[in-house]
Amino acid sequence: MLMDIEEIKEYLPHRYPFLLIDRVESYVSGKSIVALKNISMGEFAFQGHFPGKAVFPGVLIVEAMAQAAGILTYVTIKSKPRSIDDLYYFAGIDKARFKKPVVPGDQLVLKIEILQERKNYSVVRCMGTAMVGDDVVCTGELLIAKKS
Repeated sequence: MLMDIEEIKEYLPHRYPFLLIDRVESYVSGKSIVALKNISMGEFAFQGHFPGKAVFPGVLIVEAMAQAAGILTYVTIKSKPRSIDDLYYFAGIDKARFKKPVVPGDQLVLKIEILQERKNYSVVRCMGTAMVGDDVVCTGELLIAKKS
């Protein structure tokens, strides 16, 4: 399945400059998703991170993984957020590791797998892997939770 930016915006409340998913390549409801984030020199973060040596901030890589996990959760429960009460939030990251820098021109491939869900998908724990080409650039366990 393929999801373009317009459909992504139906699942995520984020907008520029914080919408960090450009396309969904595939997903299996209840299991996994593969999403893309294209890194260009026009990214707002490169204005100060770092002058003379642009490196995409790790915290934004983790946020992109969390956004992909959010989309996966919504397609799994077969619902789109209709109000602020329907939103899932990025609730935590464990075991985050950054392996290589991400620079302009790279394409992040975000692979997310559901590890565990609780209370009818009110809390979802996922494994996230961000790759550039064949290289793993970031991994971490993400926690996504619906406001109680």
